[in-house]
Amino acid sequence: DREILAAYPYRNACPPTVWSSLLDGAHRDIVFAGYTSYFLWQEQPRAAERLRAKAEAGCRIRFLLGDPESEVTRRREAVEDVPLTVSTRIRITLDQLRKLGQLPGLEARFSEGHISLSVFRFDDEALVTPHIADQLGHESPLLQLRRLQPDGLFDRFAQHAETLWAAGRPVPDVGGGS
Repeated sequence: DREILAAYPYRNACPPTVWSSLLDGAHRDIVFAGYTSYFLWQEQPRAAERLRAKAEAGCRIRFLLGDPESEVTRRREAVEDVPLTVSTRIRITLDQLRKLGQLPGLEARFSEGHISLSVFRFDDEALVTPHIADQLGHESPLLQLRRLQPDGLFDRFAQHAETLWAAGRPVPDVGGGS
């Protein structure tokens, strides 16, 4: 519990400045293991430019996304039942990533294993959203974590993202790998 810096009842209750500070402060690893990560492009000014600068400075940036064509995605769309569908939100992120071009250190993979848990890691800090059954991501709680010990809460969530990454399928035409 010492690794929990803040808890928010909703992801969108976390101030955008927290996201900005973590994104801008990361130098080694950035992981967006959110099923769509669509909100990044909407809520963070110049997100693509900032990610490009990070990658060019040697930061590894990875996006773990749901497959817009998968059955898991179709089932989630039926649950959410909103006009801006899950597959559309994933495609917006894919479009933004493809516009970044072939950057060394930028990679994306598809995974369905994180539909109910998003992990956004910035070096030794993370924002984690356990999704509530029928609610959208921004309506679910968010924990802000900082790594203080081996095998603590931060490491448990980071390892979850790593396990899904290892089993994921590469997204064609995104990034230049590591």
